[in-house]
Amino acid sequence: MASKKSPNPIDIHVGSRVRLRRMMLGMSQEKLGEHLGITFQQIQKYEKGTNRIGASRLQAIARVLSVPVAFFFEDAPGLAPVAGDQGFEDQASTSYVVDFLSSSEGLALNKAFIRIKDPKQRRKVVELVKAMAGDEDE
Repeated sequence: MASKKSPNPIDIHVGSRVRLRRMMLGMSQEKLGEHLGITFQQIQKYEKGTNRIGASRLQAIARVLSVPVAFFFEDAPGLAPVAGDQGFEDQASTSYVVDFLSSSEGLALNKAFIRIKDPKQRRKVVELVKAMAGDEDE
């Protein structure tokens, strides 16, 4: 009995980045599907990595979500830099940011935080969260 092939990690990553950006814009799967002329079920499959996103479709998604195509590949697993092209290799991975913003709580917290106009209040919110997390060092 043949087992189903599991999705490629890159496809999963790209799909999660589509979901992240869609959620950041407050766009539903149905609305994104309408812009692309496909069903929301297809968007679900793309976001889970179950179905691969073709190049032309990825370009269309990038246009609708107002990001460059490269956005979907940032911090993708297994992408080693090309020899002589290390760039910012020593920078810490930002995958924790993607994980945070992919959660409903992270997205809600981020949206609320952005609406705080007073820099002093913003710092106090950061201090409060650090204290609650037990992170006194940073």
